[in-house]
Amino acid sequence: MKRFTPKAWSTGTLLALLALCNACVTPATSAEEYFAIGMAYFDMGKYAEAEQWLNRAAVIDKTKTASEYNLGRIAFENKRYPEALRYFERVLTKDPKNVMALKATAYTYTKLENLDKAESVYRQVLTLVPESADDGYNHALLLYTMEKYAESEAVLARYPHALFENSDTILLYARVQKIQHKPEAVNMYERYLEMKSDPVAHYEFAVILEEGGFFARALEEYRAALKDLPDKSENPTKTGLRFSIGKLLLIADSSSEEGISELEAAVKDGFKDTDELEKLLEERAISDARKADIRRIIDNINKVPEESSPEETQETQTPEEEESAKT
Repeated sequence: MKRFTPKAWSTGTLLALLALCNACVTPATSAEEYFAIGMAYFDMGKYAEAEQWLNRAAVIDKTKTASEYNLGRIAFENKRYPEALRYFERVLTKDPKNVMALKATAYTYTKLENLDKAESVYRQVLTLVPESADDGYNHALLLYTMEKYAESEAVLARYPHALFENSDTILLYARVQKIQHKPEAVNMYERYLEMKSDPVAHYEFAVILEEGGFFARALEEYRAALKDLPDKSENPTKTGLRFSIGKLLLIADSSSEEGISELEAAVKDGFKDTDELEKLLEERAISDARKADIRRIIDNINKVPEESSPEETQETQTPEEEESAKT
């Protein structure tokens, strides 16, 4: 009887085989069939069933490596990261140049917060596939997370073609340059924002422009960020953005009443960082009249409503309230 390879099986064939095998597993069932059944369950998201069949396939040499790799994927999907790592490392013991297993190992080390090991594995990946811009991006992102900014930029620089194709790569490049205070970051943010509108990137770009003294352009970027920023954003917050706009307006125009209005609006919306407001009092570019307004804003934040004393509360109680308190 002709035996089909897993790749040739249709979904209908697999489901029929699943029913047959669940009813009775016979010696005629091949390792490839075990593996195919396991992967069919995996594709359906039924990981417990997938594990059952892949474990059967894993005891047979012919399908052992592929089965262990996919058992690692199942463990990873279920957040069993130490177990996933054991599976991937078994695969690498037999096949040290298995790129898929290496990448999976790097992901798993990242989840286990062992960034040094993850970075080391990414280096192995890029030795095997140096042309892979996707793997280069992942390596650079990991280096950025590890605060190795110059190294991150150096990795990205190996894939110049990706800068014209992938917005995520452009943004990462912009960020590693920004944190190193490189002027090239301006061009990278511009290129990224031409591809997509991103309130966080608008904010980051505004900070660079403000530091460079390009106040009008910085104000545009701050306003663009405020317009699209989700209400629940934590970095930056909407109130923080309004403070940044007010601060910029006051520095750019020492007599700006609009700047004070923005600060007041930020406070009304919940801005309470008096330390940041105190720093504005040290800005030479802000006029004395506006500094007086800032002091007033700080005083209003610091005002604490006076609470009634227990004696006052007792004196104002009605006879009914006093009787209720006793009971």
